[in-house]
Amino acid sequence: MNPSRSELTSLSRPHIFILEHNKHLHRHLRNTTERYSLTITNDLWQAIDSNIFHNGSSPDLAIIDVSLAQSWRGLEIGKDLRQHDPTIPILLITQKSSENFALSALRSGITDYIKEPCTHEEFSERVTHCLNQNLTRDVLSKDKILPKDGRPESTLIGVSNTIQEVRRDIKKIACTHSNVLITGETGTGKEVVAQAIHLNSQRRDKAFVCVNCAAIPGTLLESELFGYEQGAFTGAMQTKKGKLEQAQDGTILFDEIGDMELSAQAKVLRAIEERQVHRLGGGDSHPLNIRVVAATNQDLEEAISQKQFRSDLFYRLNVARIQLPPLRERKEDIPSLVQHFIREFNPKFHREVEEMTTEALESLLKYTWPGNVRELRNLIEASFIHLQAPTTKHMELPPQFRAKEKQYADLPQNERDLILSALLSTKWSRTKAAKKLEWSRMTLYRKMAKHDIRIANHKTCENHAEQTQLINKQCNIS
Repeated sequence: MNPSRSELTSLSRPHIFILEHNKHLHRHLRNTTERYSLTITNDLWQAIDSNIFHNGSSPDLAIIDVSLAQSWRGLEIGKDLRQHDPTIPILLITQKSSENFALSALRSGITDYIKEPCTHEEFSERVTHCLNQNLTRDVLSKDKILPKDGRPESTLIGVSNTIQEVRRDIKKIACTHSNVLITGETGTGKEVVAQAIHLNSQRRDKAFVCVNCAAIPGTLLESELFGYEQGAFTGAMQTKKGKLEQAQDGTILFDEIGDMELSAQAKVLRAIEERQVHRLGGGDSHPLNIRVVAATNQDLEEAISQKQFRSDLFYRLNVARIQLPPLRERKEDIPSLVQHFIREFNPKFHREVEEMTTEALESLLKYTWPGNVRELRNLIEASFIHLQAPTTKHMELPPQFRAKEKQYADLPQNERDLILSALLSTKWSRTKAAKKLEWSRMTLYRKMAKHDIRIANHKTCENHAEQTQLINKQCNIS
């Protein structure tokens, strides 16, 4: 059956791609044709061949509907689909709901699943939830125009709520000309976010200039930023524009702004406020029309109190603020990130790796990632280097990672207690516990498995005393 798409009556309607639909799904979708644009097929590869995921208008949601006998096939379909679109939310309709199945769905890149039979209200709620996660997916679409300096395409991979919130912030900020401060730990992707803001702004056709404040010596920072006239100093053989002028009509990123010396901070502040720059050795001013984005892994408010950062520059930069979460707080994005990096490194290493082994992926989910996404990317590259056979399809972890796995074997007791408390307060309802913790069900299943929380016997606990005794046993409380 070839893909058939319902005619669009409004370009604003969400586009839903439906695979393997049956009469049960048809019942739920019967009254949705006015709200959604639907593409319905039972052949994923025909849909892919038709470029539905590569034509700049990729669907906003994919729904995979499989029977009980084909539930595990649904995970394989989800994995194939995720390879062609790393950010699209995928909703699986199945008759399975075991914890093992939920964890396998997570590893396959499934965003959420719903068990049949379900009510129309439950189905609509799941669809709306997935679409809300995808509200700003277009912000980082792969067809965005790149800056003229040829920088690589900015991609922010993940379907977690925190990353979706970052995408929403990017969308709101990009349409303005306000200055932006991006904060977060090392390796969380601050430059990627800065590029995303630029690529989705009216300045996208102009230059994106990055200044690494930590890498340029203080004695050279002024000439690098403001430029110089011919003869301004020994060796100044010709006039040179500084980074600020190079970013004219575009965006400049001050990366690691917290490492900039106080004297340079004062001059940058003046340039931002006056919107003009004076080259070294020159008397004329040159107008500036730039967007300023600053990024740091430091606590600038604390630096201000220690008189290591100017408060007036902070207030000038801190107009729009984006806080990036560490990878350990969005581990549900690790499978998507792994697949993204595998696709990145396959051509570089002339390989055709399809995925990581299940055991390797489980190890990645247990690790705390102090180096965040950058550390994960470097780990995947190291894994490619240590591949044994040229035709290897399933990748293992490199030796250096396996050696330090034991350091992170101990699980955080506070998170485990939090999960148990939520389960107790909701009478062991995983759905209600997930809502109480503000997690998706998939996240709760993963964390329960990670902390070895089993609830098979919890339904037999008929009173609070028995439940408390069971909690104490799992928490090793005597």
